[in-house]
Amino acid sequence: MSFDWIINIISNNWPMFLRGAGMTLYISIIGTIVGTIIGLLVGVIRTIPMPDVGVKRVVLKIVNIVLSIYIEIFRGTPMIVQAMVIYYGSALALGVDMNRLTAALFIVSVNTGAYMSEIVRGGIVSIDKGQFEAAHAIGMNHVQTMKNVVLPQVIRNILPATGNEFVINIKDTSVLNVISVTELYFQTKSISGNNFRYFESFFVACVLYFIMTFTVTRILRYIERKLDGPENYIMYANQMQVETPEDIMRKTKYNDVKQH
Repeated sequence: MSFDWIINIISNNWPMFLRGAGMTLYISIIGTIVGTIIGLLVGVIRTIPMPDVGVKRVVLKIVNIVLSIYIEIFRGTPMIVQAMVIYYGSALALGVDMNRLTAALFIVSVNTGAYMSEIVRGGIVSIDKGQFEAAHAIGMNHVQTMKNVVLPQVIRNILPATGNEFVINIKDTSVLNVISVTELYFQTKSISGNNFRYFESFFVACVLYFIMTFTVTRILRYIERKLDGPENYIMYANQMQVETPEDIMRKTKYNDVKQH
């Protein structure tokens, strides 16, 4: 490996590397946000209690079947295959000439949504049932219970998994080069094709991918620590209720004097 070649490649092609990294981050951020919203909606719907009888039961059962099929398909097939089927299939089957960037955002979003829906469902199931019962006891319906009681806890609990999905999306956008999306891998392939220095070109891309994933991981861990609050936090009410040995001795002496 020649470091002179690496420096030369960076100096001559840094705008293409930056554009590729920017496109990778853009697709990853939008895809993760939209996918998380999809996952929250699907996770909430799949945890709605099934009515005993009636039309609502039939409708909810059909919706659950459709959502299960969606989850199994997108979790059970590679994103690179999904990209080919959705981008080229939409043109053949529907006659829709989809923009490459729009297709990329759609593919990453629905793929992330399939994974996030199971993460959200697991987070909801992990919440103590007593909280659901208490919310229903004060008159909340399922949507109000989710909005005010369950989801705030679930979002905090699934934050590490959401961050992990974000990091995965940064790396998995590389498969979108099959539909000619100009993300980092596509740009690097173009650069290496011009200078025939494949190792050095992709070494630079490797460093850029690492910088992006490392930075995102550190930012998310910082957010997690902020949400956790200070380690030495003590509730004021609990602090007032804690009795020291001196307090107990004073109370005992006071009661003895009062009795005499």
